[in-house]
Amino acid sequence: MSQPTVSVIVPCYRYAHVLEGCVTSVLAQDGVDVRVLVIDDCSPDDTPAVAARLAAGDDRVAYRRHADNRGLIATANEGLAWASGDHVVLLSADDELAPGSLARATRVMAEHPSVGMVYGRTAFAYEGRPLPRPRTAHRGTRIWHGTDWVRLRCRTAHNCISSPEVVVRTSVQRAVGGYDATCFHTSDLNMWLRIAAVSDIAYVAAVQAIYRIHSDSMLRSDASPMVDLHNRRAAFESFFAGPGAQLAEARRMDAQARRALARQALWQASRAVDRGEVAGADGELVEELVRFALDVCPEARRLREWRGYRLRRRIGAGRSLWFPPFLATGVAHRMHGHALRLRLRTRGI
Repeated sequence: MSQPTVSVIVPCYRYAHVLEGCVTSVLAQDGVDVRVLVIDDCSPDDTPAVAARLAAGDDRVAYRRHADNRGLIATANEGLAWASGDHVVLLSADDELAPGSLARATRVMAEHPSVGMVYGRTAFAYEGRPLPRPRTAHRGTRIWHGTDWVRLRCRTAHNCISSPEVVVRTSVQRAVGGYDATCFHTSDLNMWLRIAAVSDIAYVAAVQAIYRIHSDSMLRSDASPMVDLHNRRAAFESFFAGPGAQLAEARRMDAQARRALARQALWQASRAVDRGEVAGADGELVEELVRFALDVCPEARRLREWRGYRLRRRIGAGRSLWFPPFLATGVAHRMHGHALRLRLRTRGI
């Protein structure tokens, strides 16, 4: 029987030093017929030489170079148009696939035709440390109806996927189109929502990819809380203004995502007050967080986080940290965060 075909798009900008490791992790995948599409976005380093050598050494590797820098989203969308396999993966040149990840994902889609996207766990590689050895034992698969998966995302308004661990059925990718440039830092979240609007979503309980965390990675870049909140808002608003509007309970899910974002903004503002950060630039950030909450969710003043924020302001910046109910709230919030991370690690949501 013929093997599943997978096109792996590798956008590369200034990652010559890790490009070979990325491509090698794809070529080493068993049980699939892979083609690696390296797109050099006018890198100023040795990317052309490394990519040309990789393409010359294996006919499964193809290489293009831009004459000028076009940015990640334009490069990714070019790769999606170039892809010809039955499945497609977008893999940044600084990340790697875990052994067997493509076979695990394509097997799920072969067994479940309604599934358009499969993701799994990610092992994180930190700057200055050796790459982790991913645990690739497959401990089961969970499948959600697409609308149910969207509902889970709206409940937290967070992205539970790093990105390199995702495999998409190409026919589904063609149906939803390319990445949305208006959601620069959350174009991936917006994409997953759009895919879930037209297909089911599967999670395999195994490490599917290695994600590098460094000063230039998307996880670290522009780490301001306002950048994060505004971009996640853009991802959900773009989705519900488009394909998400056709889902049952679309208005309810949209409102749920907005409430989640408002609650997070107000909680961050409250913790800043607890720490006494209400003057100068810190004070401006607090006010910006509050304005964001009121703008994204007109009902924000009915939330318990709003009541907590207002009470903290009355008690006084810095003094509120020692108010016993707020001490308990902080502990409960940290425990809730740990529970969410554990659920993400074990269940993918």
